[in-house]
Formats: sequence, C-alpha cells, structure tokens
Amino acid sequence: MSTQALLIVHTDVPNEADRASFDQWYDRHLPEALHVFGALRAWRTWSRTDPSKHTAFYEFSSLEEANAAIQSPGNEFDAKWGGRATRTRDIVEVAQRLPD
Repeated sequence: MSTQALLIVHTDVPNEADRASFDQWYDRHLPEALHVFGALRAWRTWSRTDPSKHTAFYEFSSLEEANAAIQSPGNEFDAKWGGRATRTRDIVEVAQRLPD
C-alpha cells in the first residue's frame, strides 16, 4: 500500500511553559489518533526554527481516508488545549514521491 495523502496538523503552542505538558499529552494522543483515523503511519515534529510550532503527520493510502479523518471533531484537543494552543489541519495529496 502506498501513501496517497497526508493529514497534517499544525499546532502553535506559544507559551513556553505549556510545551512540555503539550508534548506529554501528544505522546499519548498520537497512538490513539493513529488507531481512530485508521492511518498507515503517524509521526510528529517540533520546529527547530520556531520552538512554538508542532506538526503531526498522518499517512493514508487514499485521499478519501484522509478526508474522513479530518471530519473528526477534535473535542479532546479543544477541551485540553483550547485557548492555549491553536491548531490548523490540512490534507495534501501526494503528487510525486522519490524513490518509488
């Protein structure tokens, strides 16, 4: 199965004091989201140019699966981080991948 789409979740955690707690929360959240979304793989990153920027990637075998995942309401995120972290979600379709 090859990757056809990615769900990308960008989060801004502006308060430095919140970052360790956010990191611990997402460490537990990522495996749950991987399972609920039915993604092939998931990984996450912290920016080294702007320490407040966190990005999670969820890999899907179809654009339809990625679109279904983005429909999740994210209530857990909003309940825990609403007002302290802002989140945007994007779906990208793989146009080219090397090597293949």
